[in-house]
Parts: sequence; structure tokens; C-alpha cells
Amino acid sequence: QVQLVESGGGLVQAGGSLRLSCAASGLTFSMYAMGWFRQAPGKEREFVATINWSGGSTNYADSVKGRFTISRDNAKSTVYLQMNSLKPEDTAVYYCAADRSYGSHWYLAGARLTYWGKGTLVTVSS
Repeated sequence: QVQLVESGGGLVQAGGSLRLSCAASGLTFSMYAMGWFRQAPGKEREFVATINWSGGSTNYADSVKGRFTISRDNAKSTVYLQMNSLKPEDTAVYYCAADRSYGSHWYLAGARLTYWGKGTLVTVSS
């Protein structure tokens, strides 16, 4: 069974930092592009960041570019999201996702990805 388990969420003050982790099991991690999405209360799920198989290519939503960094450690089957300069509007449940392909389908409307985690809550207070 494939599992993606997020961790690292919590309460942080605006301007602070958090590092999210997503541990994958049941799949050959290096064969999957990985990424993060988030869903704020009362809003639709939105794309945050994605990273290709080797970690050599990344893509970010404009809203987080320059503040968030996605990375991966294939030896640990884990993808990370380093979040700096957090803002209250970053408050959301953050979900990890995995798919064998890497490209525009990750962030275009109607994107469908193979595997999803259950999410971890990030709350940024002002």
C-alpha cells in the first residue's frame, strides 16, 4: 500500500518558519515527481510547489515564490517544504502528492495526481 504521511505542521507567528516533511512508502520514490498543495478554510485546493524525480527542477506558485523551498531526499523517501516569512494567508492544510510524471498538469486547473497524503495543518497567526 502506498502511503504519504505529512508532518511538521503547527502554529507559528507571522514572519516565522516551518519545515514540512512528507514520508513516502510503498512506492519507488525516485520514480515519482512530488509536490505540495494546500487548502485554506472555505477555499479550493491550490498548488504550492512541485519537484521532479532527481530534484533538479522545481516549480512554485507565485504566492510562495521566494519564500518556500521544496526539496527531496530520495535515500529517505521524503520530500520537504521549507516555509519562511510565513503570512496569515498561508494558513491551510498542506497536502503532499506524488505522480510519475512532472509537468504543467501539476498546477493547471483540473490536475489529477496519483497519490495524496492526509494533510498537516499550518496556522500562521498575526
